[in-house]
Amino acid sequence: MVLSMDRWVGKVAIVTGASSGIGAAIADALVEQGLIVLGVARRSERIEERAKQLSDKKGKLHAIKADLTKEEDILTVFKWAKDNLGPVHILINNAGTAAYTNLTDGKTEDWKTVFDLNVLALSIATREAVKIMKENKINGQIVHVNSVLGHQVLSFPGLSVYPASKFAVTALTETLRQELNHQGLKIKITSVSPGLVESELTTLNTKQSPERKAAIEKMSILKSEDIANGVVYVLSTPEHVQIHELTIRPL
Repeated sequence: MVLSMDRWVGKVAIVTGASSGIGAAIADALVEQGLIVLGVARRSERIEERAKQLSDKKGKLHAIKADLTKEEDILTVFKWAKDNLGPVHILINNAGTAAYTNLTDGKTEDWKTVFDLNVLALSIATREAVKIMKENKINGQIVHVNSVLGHQVLSFPGLSVYPASKFAVTALTETLRQELNHQGLKIKITSVSPGLVESELTTLNTKQSPERKAAIEKMSILKSEDIANGVVYVLSTPEHVQIHELTIRPL
């Protein structure tokens, strides 16, 4: 199998949650590979700053501010991309959040935010990307940044509804694969499921409980760049090869 990113050079990719962590690493990696990347985040100024730093690279990074828990913001993102950059070839559904509470005493509002971002925003963005790909006869790629917790619930403090949201992503990946097959579309869908990754949700989270912090410090951890490299690998596969699930764990 020959791996190559050549067919994506100059094409448009949307990366959600691109202001930090995994999303930022993926966006930067795609720019390095020559893609036109639209980074989406509430803190879009962070993406704009990185765009300046990447100005000499093969591709180009653009930023757009959006709250992905609001459907109107997601629709605006895709319209802006279509009107200003061109049709979307790649969607990286990376944006996500967690509510570090318990199921026995957590707040409904916190749980709703997790499902709104991790499940509904992902589904809405996917729908809009597929629409554009169908209209333009694009054999595109969609990547859901999932988690090992979308396949197995681990004994870890404060997981709350997070594993349930990621189990939903696992199911949505397979459901979409089947729908695309039934429609005869050559759009690929991949779930990328990392283990623990250094990010603002984990090691860099200043609001976590001492119990959770102590548990994380005992674990092996991945870098955001490790996940970005995995996404580039997925995108590098030939058009007839689909990586349905890529699990990335630290040694």
